[in-house]
Amino acid sequence: MTVAADLFPGGVNSPVRAYRAVGGEPPVLVRGEGAFVWNDAGRRYIDYVGAFGPLLLGHANRSVVEAIKNAAEAGGSFGVTGPGEVRLAQLIKTRMPSIERIRFVNSGTEAAMSALRVARAATGRDLIVKFEGGYHGHADSLLVKAGSGAATLSIPGSAGVAPSVAAQTLVATYNDLDSVAALLDSHPASVAAVIVEPVAANMGVVAPVSGFLQGLRDLTDRAGALLIFDEVITGFRVAPGGAQELYGVRPDLTVLGKIIGGGLPVGAYGGRADLMDLVAPSGPVYQAGTLSGHPVVMAAGEATLAQLTPDIYAKIESQAARLESGARVAGACVARVGSLLTLFFRERPPRNFREAKSSDVKAFAAFFHSMLDAGVLLPPSQFEAWFVSVAHDASVIDATLSALT
Repeated sequence: MTVAADLFPGGVNSPVRAYRAVGGEPPVLVRGEGAFVWNDAGRRYIDYVGAFGPLLLGHANRSVVEAIKNAAEAGGSFGVTGPGEVRLAQLIKTRMPSIERIRFVNSGTEAAMSALRVARAATGRDLIVKFEGGYHGHADSLLVKAGSGAATLSIPGSAGVAPSVAAQTLVATYNDLDSVAALLDSHPASVAAVIVEPVAANMGVVAPVSGFLQGLRDLTDRAGALLIFDEVITGFRVAPGGAQELYGVRPDLTVLGKIIGGGLPVGAYGGRADLMDLVAPSGPVYQAGTLSGHPVVMAAGEATLAQLTPDIYAKIESQAARLESGARVAGACVARVGSLLTLFFRERPPRNFREAKSSDVKAFAAFFHSMLDAGVLLPPSQFEAWFVSVAHDASVIDATLSALT
């Protein structure tokens, strides 16, 4: 769009939208309903972008739309605590028992940044361990060897990040406990926390190998560090209680976003009461936000979570499994956890970011455009997850598989 290019850096307000990884002009989307989106020329696409994760119920879910409408008509934001915040927090706490206290914020970036601040305050330590290819938002200290959009643009970090800030972040290899143990051992009593996507979903979908997450729990306990699960993507998507329920590992702190806002801007961090009570005004860790807990966002999140019954998860799992089993493309393999999947152009699903980066990105770009021509909109990067919703019913999956052949 010529006008957008004149107004925004690169013509976009988030880098992956520029289609630099696949080439060509991104479609201009004007409407969504269920599993479909329409461009400004009226063409319909099956949508596996799903706003990059929030829309587990599909576009324009009637209950969510009605909840948004009612909350907006009630006056919008008031700058005080409202009943919607309380109800959504109770829903989250019920489904994620590790979250004894929670703080709503406005983005996943803000939530991850704040959780690390709590970890440093609780431990009196400065260093953080993250994983190569893990993306936890664009806070300075977390843009070291990041995935997602940063991987797409081949940016090893970011200009504008001070070396002294980057030096506070140590980088381990996902699914490699020895790499974590080596960092903890070489920096004794210095690591405040290990932050991890329990299912890596910003290097494409990379599942944890057996024992990896429990191993992180054991290593952090031994080192006196905290374990932070970034469940911005996996929270309420891979299981009713997120990846921590699916894999049976309890973190000290959890970062949330996406689904808990029903498609509106949101983030949250929560965990053990003793840790969260360090946050102002209860404690000395300052964090604030004018629009945090916005009534319209809370209403959308509550309306979404209220619909996520076991039957809904069973339906989504069934359809995602059909898509996985039918997605047979020459030179590619499929990695899937629940309703998250990625078609990697390599022989076997990767176990870490180094292996993911060995994928044939040129082959993916060609595949992306062939699917777009066939009416299927995929995330425009080899290193992004596809998002299946309950609206992707049998007919939608059948149409997708037909486009693949």
